[in-house]
Amino acid sequence: MADNRLAVSLPGLALKNPLMPSSGAFYYGLDHLNDFDLNQLGALVLKTTTVTERGGNPQPWVITTQAGPLNSVGLANPGLKKVQKNFLPQLEKALPDLPVMISIAGETVSEYVTLATAFEKDTYLKALEINLSCPNVDRGGLEFGVDPATAAEVIAAVRAVTTKAIYAKLSPNVTDIRPIAQAVEAAGADGIVVINTVVGMSLDLQKRQVRLFRGIGGLSGSAIHPIAVRMVYEVASVVSIPIIGVGGIQTIDDALELLLAGASAVQVGVANAANPMLLAQLVAELPGALDRYGFESVATVTKALKPLPQTVSEWLPNEE
Repeated sequence: MADNRLAVSLPGLALKNPLMPSSGAFYYGLDHLNDFDLNQLGALVLKTTTVTERGGNPQPWVITTQAGPLNSVGLANPGLKKVQKNFLPQLEKALPDLPVMISIAGETVSEYVTLATAFEKDTYLKALEINLSCPNVDRGGLEFGVDPATAAEVIAAVRAVTTKAIYAKLSPNVTDIRPIAQAVEAAGADGIVVINTVVGMSLDLQKRQVRLFRGIGGLSGSAIHPIAVRMVYEVASVVSIPIIGVGGIQTIDDALELLLAGASAVQVGVANAANPMLLAQLVAELPGALDRYGFESVATVTKALKPLPQTVSEWLPNEE
């Protein structure tokens, strides 16, 4: 029996619970059909897709560091046409009732428009996640998501060609994420996904060279969780549209922390690689966690955080 306390209603996404994989964690879903019943999820988020097929960066794509996994996949994916032909029909047949959101990315605004236009015709897909962490080749290679104007330009262009809900996925690799969040909201985003991976680097002392082909990679895992909590909190303070929190979720308490910071739902990424059953376990643990912390429902967790203390006297009684 469904537990109505877990349900979350977001633009385009009627979620039975707030838990979903992050883009790339479950590829296009088909490879994970036997892990557990994916219908237990709130939604399924598909791999970031580009207009043409991409082979990605030279291997290795993922390395282990003391702080967590560092990846440099390079948006490897089959490309728009193959996804439409080979993946979406099979997925719709296997999971006809599960809300599905696909991530899209481009190196120009026109590429985002091409993808959004193509997926607008697919009624199975309920929402588009706009990956803004790609280099803008028209602007010298700077990521779309690090500048309010370029981020808004992409969202406005996508908004003009689709009626689907669009979620802007923002980069944490900025000085202040708040003006970027405000810009994408003003440009027509229905929601914001926070955060993507944090840029890092790892060196091989013996070989005296970088461990990843591009040198830098995206750090994920528990090390970035406090960064995600902070950025969700900051974004929630300046926008009125819903937020999906991402970053370092390992436990149900991690998920609740992002909700308390201001997210309405959460995505789980790299931890699925270590434990393919993790999301199913988190769904099962969620009702008990709500009871343990005295929350009536998932919706009541969002923005339930008390205001920051303004004086020492307000803070001292809370010391452990």
